[in-house]
Amino acid sequence: MKILLAVDGSKYTKKMLAYVATHGEMFAPNNNFTLITVQDPLPPRARAALGADTANEYYAEESDKVTAPVVKFLQRHGIDPKVVHKVGSAGELIAKAADSGRFDLVMMGSHGHGALANLVMGSVATQVLAHCGVPVILVR
Repeated sequence: MKILLAVDGSKYTKKMLAYVATHGEMFAPNNNFTLITVQDPLPPRARAALGADTANEYYAEESDKVTAPVVKFLQRHGIDPKVVHKVGSAGELIAKAADSGRFDLVMMGSHGHGALANLVMGSVATQVLAHCGVPVILVR
């Protein structure tokens, strides 16, 4: 099974990883795991002032800060994941990666906001659910 793990470095990511680690019968190391993290884009003027190379280096460093501890954690549990990082709208890019990568499952932590909070703020989890054609497990 191909599993896409959406990670952002939050405590909700840690809860999702704990779920994966404690449900080995479901998430065995023989599955293919891919981590995805999405960085918010820099404002256009900041990106222009920095230059494309510096901006891309920044995105890579920020992504590594999120994914490096997750990779170590998963490797301790016998899982050697691939890592993907994107820049843009997290919900849309996670859903697009899940569909285009032909994943069987997306897993992500959820902040657990109520309907009113989602209406006002939006939610990455809500966007993934709305745009993704792949089953999604949300861990709260």
